[in-house]
Amino acid sequence: MTLLNFLKISKTMYKSTKLKNLQKVYNSKNMSNFIKYAEHKPIEKIRNIGISAHIDSGKTTLTERILFYTGRIEAMHEVKGKDNVGATMDSMELERQRGITIQSAATYTLWNDHNINIIDTPGHVDFTVEVERALRVLDGAILVLCAVGGVQSQSLTVNRQMKRYNVPCLAFINKLDRMGANHLRVLSQMRSKLNHNAAFVQLPIGLENECKGIIDLIEQKSIYFEGAFGETLKFDQIPKDMLTESNDRRHELIEHLSNVDEKLGELYLEEKEITEEDIKSAIRRSCIKRTFTPVFVGTALKNKGVQPLLDGVLSYLPNPGEVENHAFKEAEGEEPIEVLLDPARNNSKPFVALAFKLEAGKFGQLTYMRCYQGMLKKGDTIYNARTQRKVRIARLVRMNSNAMEDVNEVYAGDIFALFGVDCASGDTFVTDLKDNISLESIYVPEPVVSMSISPHNSKDRDNFSKAVARFTKEDPTFHFWFDNDNKETIVSGMGELHLEIYAQRMEREYNCPVVLGKPKVAFRETLVGPCEFDYLHKKQSGGQGQFARVIGVLEPLPPHRNTLLEFIDETVGTNVPKQFIPGVKRGFLAMSEKGLLSGHKLSGLKFRLMDGAHHIVDSSELAFFLAAQGAVREVFEHGVWQILEPIMTVEVNAPEEFQGNVIAQLNKRHGIVTGTEGTEGWFTLYAEVPLNNMFGYAGELRSSTQGKGEFTMEYCRYSPCLPETQENLVMEYQKATGTLPEKEKKKKKN
Repeated sequence: MTLLNFLKISKTMYKSTKLKNLQKVYNSKNMSNFIKYAEHKPIEKIRNIGISAHIDSGKTTLTERILFYTGRIEAMHEVKGKDNVGATMDSMELERQRGITIQSAATYTLWNDHNINIIDTPGHVDFTVEVERALRVLDGAILVLCAVGGVQSQSLTVNRQMKRYNVPCLAFINKLDRMGANHLRVLSQMRSKLNHNAAFVQLPIGLENECKGIIDLIEQKSIYFEGAFGETLKFDQIPKDMLTESNDRRHELIEHLSNVDEKLGELYLEEKEITEEDIKSAIRRSCIKRTFTPVFVGTALKNKGVQPLLDGVLSYLPNPGEVENHAFKEAEGEEPIEVLLDPARNNSKPFVALAFKLEAGKFGQLTYMRCYQGMLKKGDTIYNARTQRKVRIARLVRMNSNAMEDVNEVYAGDIFALFGVDCASGDTFVTDLKDNISLESIYVPEPVVSMSISPHNSKDRDNFSKAVARFTKEDPTFHFWFDNDNKETIVSGMGELHLEIYAQRMEREYNCPVVLGKPKVAFRETLVGPCEFDYLHKKQSGGQGQFARVIGVLEPLPPHRNTLLEFIDETVGTNVPKQFIPGVKRGFLAMSEKGLLSGHKLSGLKFRLMDGAHHIVDSSELAFFLAAQGAVREVFEHGVWQILEPIMTVEVNAPEEFQGNVIAQLNKRHGIVTGTEGTEGWFTLYAEVPLNNMFGYAGELRSSTQGKGEFTMEYCRYSPCLPETQENLVMEYQKATGTLPEKEKKKKKN
């Protein structure tokens, strides 16, 4: 063996040995991480929190920092980052491209020997149901506020959702490094707009480019974040130039707390010494009761203020055992009784869980659940309380964004996921059906925007139906139906972005490009006044012919019944034999399917058959069917027709400062205001507006009310449309059918 060969072999052996050693280290590290995260903690050491805020306030960036500092991930990535990786919680390709959160994502991590389950929620109003169902199952939340934008429209919506589910929260003023950051203005808005009894527990040391660290007002020390990623905390004394401000703010904190907490209030009134522990205990008690909101500060992007916020989550937000969760016990013929669930982990009470989110994964439907009572092991059997179907648990997982980690058992307070469970969002699961227990379901807002949808290629219909079936099951605010009046498929959602995202997902995930468009309005045609008819249908072509004569009146129904069609047989004698009357009725109803003015259905008409004639041989039901159709055509030529349009009852809710704008917009859309109400700086306006004028209103309302306005709309009645609308509809129909008069054709050419 030459020296060169010996050196080559030695080098290869060295490399392989090194690789094996590295693999061992990696495997042991992964195994220790798995053991560390899979270990079940006592209920006092569990926190279930959500991170909610307005669009682009830094929720996902904050979650990324939390995962990094708790050791859950080894490297931080930015939302819409330059490295094309993207944030951990934005696992969908569309989320990474657009830089927005579309779906809420769950993860869990460890901090100071406490297990924290985190749900990162979207900020856009179009995905509000994701926030709704996350807050339904959480015990606490972090309300992130932008130091520049302050309390924005979606902050108000999130605040209302937290109030609905009685969720305690901490506030985190983020983005202090941005130009125009003003934490004092944000606190003022929290008190005035959100009605929070809030006070600082921290102050920033410098703003914008000068943001160096934070001051802890409770422990009266400054904290600086050193190291490449701010992972090293350096504690120091409060800077001299900020001593006066920090003392004032600490005094303000104690005052706000003493107003809502009896124990601290007594110490304050008796002028006794108030210790750090007294303040922390008072914050925890009042925060859980939702009577006080502690305000933290920092900048997640510049890695400042995240670790103290995590300490605040452990110190001030409740564990699952401190939150009262109720279920309803139902018995036949009796009112449901409210039952308090027991989350203690050492009890033998039956398992109760709520399915709050469905997601189609690589291995089938993934169902996210929150356990409220009892425990569940792999291999156990559970029942859906609504459908009473039995499910055997083959696999239990806990989620880390889109990655899954298997566990053998889950306890009260845990958030976990199951495979292969056929259920709907908001279903209750139990191990014993005898108790008849069910949890309160999730509030689902009604959709506000509708659009027509169709696959670009007719060959893609199978993929299209699969995509629609999946998305409507996952998202209760995404509705899909077929409009028989206009023969088109309609989808409804919370906004144009909502529907646009689903259209893009159909193309990416199901290879099915779709066309979205404005849906047609179901107009109707009716007569202005009664019109008589006398129509003879006669046909002879050898053999048995056709003979039928119908005489009567076609007249409009009163306005409150203008959506109906009526047929009345007023004949006397045998001029029209009774066996042919159904043929006349069928002929009238068949002609009503498509009007001759604009192609829409006829409605609000009464067909009164008064007389007629028949032939002993040539008359038949078909002949009278054709005679009735001819009679309607005759009335179309001689009668005066008009088009009816659907009128909607619209209810708008927005801040009082925008009332003038909202009324002006509805007037522009030919709306009639029927009433207004006002409470606590908000107004509710009721109006009646034609449906044809309501398209695009959701976007216009949001832009004119800084995103704070909301509206609901429901069908009210049919009413005659404006002459110009009728003229346009008739002209469009004539163009489509090629019956445009010569004068109009010449005008069009000129």
